[in-house]
Amino acid sequence: MSQNETRQLGDSGISVPVLTFGGNVFGWTVDRPTSFSLLDALVEKGLWFIDTADVYSRWAQGNKGGESETLIGEWLKKSGKRDSIVLATKVGMELSPEKTGLKPQYIRQAVEDSLRRLQTDYIDLYQAHRDDQDTPLAETLSAFDSLIKEGKVRAIGASNYSAARLQQALEISETEGLARYETLQPEYNLYDRQPYESELEPVVTHHGLGVINYYSLASGFLSGKYRQPADASKSQRGQGVVEKYLNPRGLKILAALDAIAEAHQVSPTQVALAWQIARPSITAPIVSATSLAQLDDLVGATRLTLTPEQIEQLSQASR
Repeated sequence: MSQNETRQLGDSGISVPVLTFGGNVFGWTVDRPTSFSLLDALVEKGLWFIDTADVYSRWAQGNKGGESETLIGEWLKKSGKRDSIVLATKVGMELSPEKTGLKPQYIRQAVEDSLRRLQTDYIDLYQAHRDDQDTPLAETLSAFDSLIKEGKVRAIGASNYSAARLQQALEISETEGLARYETLQPEYNLYDRQPYESELEPVVTHHGLGVINYYSLASGFLSGKYRQPADASKSQRGQGVVEKYLNPRGLKILAALDAIAEAHQVSPTQVALAWQIARPSITAPIVSATSLAQLDDLVGATRLTLTPEQIEQLSQASR
């Protein structure tokens, strides 16, 4: 594939590169100067689709949520590059007991808060961060529809929806003439395939939705960084990664990644991402980096084309 290839986010009319940059690192594992240099480099290197959320990075000590959006907003103001990026954020995860869910009144409040932090007057892709079963889908979609009509949001998407609820939401949009979810953000990678492929993929394919999947490197496991139990100490999340993925199937996947990486003289990271980019239903896997060197590695995946045999080899190893 060519590095400058772009793809459509559903029927939104919005084009994006073949990788999405995950903004959860901003205000968490990278400081302000590093965040700014990463954001500059993203535009320069062609990864100008940036995905964040109002709740990033509430989980970090001393944070209350909104840190990622705030840093991106400060960078946008300083750089003047709003027109150079496609910006996605989300609403619905709990920021505080009263700031959660997808009730229309809350969506309206949350979008204003996000716009203020991001220092912009529109969001390209505004996503429901998780399904809110206590609010009728029609009410949520109606609120999103209003934001599109007002020009505050260009398109909407869903994250962490079941196939049944996503299908239901799409049907409501169609019958009631409301804006529809143009994208889905599910968990998907070479190891975690089954939930997406068996249930969600048929829905997104039938309706022509864009898919920007998270955990595309299985929390770093597919980079080849964790190969034995002792490697758990390599990062904050290492213990969980080793417990979940370091097993015969995980090692079989790493062996296939290693073989293909060697054949192309690239990293296992690039091979794992290229396999996803080649899957017809996937638009742009979400990736993150905390350094410019890591970013260069990710960019390499956009230039890598696997042979049909190599794609099949990875598919077989990860069955």
